[in-house]
Amino acid sequence: MNLKKFLKAALCGAMVVAMAVTAGCGGGDKKADSGKKVLKVGMECAYAPYNWSQPSADGGAVKIAGSNEYAYGYDVMIAKKLADSMGADLEIHKIEWDGLAPAVVSGKIDAAIAGMSITSKRKESVDFTKPYYYATVVALVKKDSPQAQAKSVADLKGSIATSQLNTIWYDQIDQVPDVKKLPAIDNVPGMIVALKSGKCNLIVTDIPTAKAAAFANHDLTMVTFPEDKGFKTSKEDVEIGIAIKKGNKELADAMNKVLSGMTEADFNKIMDEAIKKQPLAK
Repeated sequence: MNLKKFLKAALCGAMVVAMAVTAGCGGGDKKADSGKKVLKVGMECAYAPYNWSQPSADGGAVKIAGSNEYAYGYDVMIAKKLADSMGADLEIHKIEWDGLAPAVVSGKIDAAIAGMSITSKRKESVDFTKPYYYATVVALVKKDSPQAQAKSVADLKGSIATSQLNTIWYDQIDQVPDVKKLPAIDNVPGMIVALKSGKCNLIVTDIPTAKAAAFANHDLTMVTFPEDKGFKTSKEDVEIGIAIKKGNKELADAMNKVLSGMTEADFNKIMDEAIKKQPLAK
């Protein structure tokens, strides 16, 4: 091989190596079009008012990855604030409830922002940020039912009740005297159908979910109780946090910086806005 051919071959080889290195460096952290970091967030996109899906970007909704639909709701509003503060593009992934924590652990998503209670059990597999909402547990019932007149959890005696699968709400049902506890339901729309159809006469859930359901379904109502007569909950039951991969201190610090600058009143204001914007309310 003469010198000219040798130099040409060496140059081509260097270019191939450089291209391979460049291709291997992205790791999903950057978008080719903007060059910005990407914050990958998972949620059900079927859990109004925390999150839902809609056909357009109206109101500020974000495109769901791999879909023609858009996600919006309280969780998306919070996610947008966090992404903006980090100078990142927000990417929403639609994932079933039971798949959210595993998706965080595997690295498929950076965070699950999905109305998730900060429980000891969940902290075994993921880390959590500071709370981004505080959710009191309440009863959701039909307006014309005896349960609607209840003044305490004890007054719900003998109810036929259910709630969502793998939530602290489902565990709270056991506090109702002589309750008939039905199997848990996969999602919130399914819970509402069960209540409206008469399959059950009590749903145990949190205030945002109950308020949103009652706002969209005028035959339903939320029943709250005085603190000493309501559902007994622990701090971890009502604190809602963002799940991130264990040991990801950089992301936790970035998110906590934003959340620390917000008050419970700020959270409630955003949640009220989400309740009014949910699709069923229109």
